[in-house]
Formats: sequence, C-alpha cells, structure tokens
Amino acid sequence: MSDAPKPLTDRPALLRSRKQARQQDMFLHAQAVGDVQDRLAMVNRTFKDPVIVSGHGAYWTRALGFGSVSDDDTLALEPGAHDLVIHAMSLHWANDPVGQLIQCRRALRADGLLLAVFPGGQTLHELRATLAQAETRLRGGLSPRVLPMGDLRDYGALLQRANFALTVADSLDFKAEYDDLRSLHRDLKDMGETNALHARARACTAPRLFAQAETLHRAAFPGQTKALRITYELIALTGWAPDDSQQKPLRPGSAQKRLSEALGTDETSLLD
Repeated sequence: MSDAPKPLTDRPALLRSRKQARQQDMFLHAQAVGDVQDRLAMVNRTFKDPVIVSGHGAYWTRALGFGSVSDDDTLALEPGAHDLVIHAMSLHWANDPVGQLIQCRRALRADGLLLAVFPGGQTLHELRATLAQAETRLRGGLSPRVLPMGDLRDYGALLQRANFALTVADSLDFKAEYDDLRSLHRDLKDMGETNALHARARACTAPRLFAQAETLHRAAFPGQTKALRITYELIALTGWAPDDSQQKPLRPGSAQKRLSEALGTDETSLLD
C-alpha cells in the first residue's frame, strides 16, 4: 500500500507564523484590500450576504466590514448562504486550491460572485533563484524555502474546474527594495508569510547560506536605491455561480456578419 501524499503546507507552522503578523505592517494585504475594493466598485450590485475566507480574518473584516471564516481545509460555509465570497490572501497556502474554490462555489447562491486575491508565481522569484543557487553551491542540493506559487494560467483553469461561469483571471505586480535579506525576512514575518512548507528543512540554517544568497541577490537583482530588488505579484480571480440569467457565449458558426465587415476592413486569404 502506497503512503498518502504529504500536504504542501504544515498547518500548525502556518498558524504560528500568522500569529506573529503585525497588522499595521501587512502592506501586501493592504494592496490586496485596495484591489478588492476597486473590483467591487465596478460591480453594479449590492451584496447582502458577503463573507470573507482568510487566514487573517480580523484584518480583512476590519478593512471591508464583512464577516469571515478561517481558510481551513474544510471551510465553515453553509451551502447557498452567500451572494459574495472573498477568498483573501490565503489560496496560495491551500493544500487543495480547487477544493477551496469548489467549497466557495457551493456556498454561493445562483449568480453569486467569487473574488479571490492572493500572491502569484512571480512573488519572490528573485529570492527563490538566489537561495537555490546558494544552496546548490554550498550543499550540492536544495530544500524547499519559498512557497511554490502557481501562475495566472494555472489558477484560471481552476475556476473552470470548480464550475464557475464568466471567469476572469488577471494579475498585477510591483517591486520593493530592501537593504538586505534580514529586512526582507522581517517584512515577510510581519505579514505571517514565513516558510511553513511541510517539506521544509527543520534544522537550523547555517548563516553562510543566507550570506551567499545575499551576495548573489545583490549582483543579479540590485535595486535602484537599495541593495536588493524583490517582485510581488497579486493574482485576482473572479467567477460567478452559474445562473440562467447570465449571458451565454454564442454557438460556433452562428455569427450573422463576417469580422472583416464589422471592422470595416478587407478580408485577405492567408494563401495569397
């Protein structure tokens, strides 16, 4: 009998990390809150029964004024109880991301909205590269040190698998600069985003590994005003619970006019 697959996330370690967060210093969450508010402002609808799914529910409840539930593997959501579910800055830690989305889908009424925002695959890519290079040089191998976050296309496909309609996946990224890796680690600790991977190395890491990684980082990814440059990416997913009132795509071949006529251009054969 084969062993059951190990989870991505060490949940107790993640909860310990989140307890160390300083809500006044969670700048990435603040960026995500602004993005969510902008997106909701563009939806011509008043939501009466919203809920937030997050590992930092107190922060998000204070920011948006909605009730929240924890991002446990099994979400404390009643089927069909909500017209808006916001999955806030937690999907990247999920052992089963599509399972989380399916549970959110079940919690929505027909024509209810899911809005999920979380860090994407470009986040900390510089740190991931320099730590890997440093550890390979010093130890001849790698250990998981930075969460392997998915890319935009991967998460867009998950919305389809979770049976959402009218799906959209997009992202925004921005740069930050740090004096050294210690100050970057402090920022991650203040947001509750330190290493909580199940497969992480449990022994203390030799200081020379981080010293080597910082040297490599300074050379490969220098900032304009500080020593190190770091990328943060936020992915936003939107999808609607299916409903008969929603617009449906036209059947292939049902168009009444050629595209060239609509654009007012001449149609040219590719064989010419």
